Amino acid sequence: MARNELDDLPLDRAVLAAFAELARTADAGLVAELGCGPGRVTAHLRDLGLDVFGVDVSPVMIDLAREAHPDLRFEVGSMDALDLADGELRGIVSWYSVIHAQPQDLPAYFAEFRRVIAPGGHLLLGFFESEGEPVTAFDHKVTTAYRWPIDELAALAREAGFVEVGRMLREPREGERFRRGHLLMSMGE
Repeated sequence: MARNELDDLPLDRAVLAAFAELARTADAGLVAELGCGPGRVTAHLRDLGLDVFGVDVSPVMIDLAREAHPDLRFEVGSMDALDLADGELRGIVSWYSVIHAQPQDLPAYFAEFRRVIAPGGHLLLGFFESEGEPVTAFDHKVTTAYRWPIDELAALAREAGFVEVGRMLREPREGERFRRGHLLMSMGE
């Protein structure tokens, strides 16, 4: 994602803004962007008024994020084994990062998200939607990634204890290969 790509994506910005509003109206607290890459979405969330930090499994990405956004906190870590206390977060944004998890591993990721999100907190998933097909692997510039049916991904999150708040599908723009899916979930009080 180019530094200003969100400028040209009003629907994506709207989903992030809705998440931020929900996270701000809940008790104030820390939000994590998991799979933050170079930190662009983390910085955007900060600009939306959130106390946010980023986590990525790649030390190279964390170095890039720290260089680009020295005022923000970034940590090397895995989404399925977070160095956080139970209920420590008010929210998690996973912006096109769970796409890299093997499908059979995704329930463990969602269980970890549930563990660290406080009651009343929120989860926002951004992903490539499979457009009526089953879970489908595809070549991604980083590593193999997966396109998910939105209903199936929502069901996996529900099985982990999340409640769906809303969803959005966005058709591919010029130069994009796939439909984009966004799921906004909450943890019960």
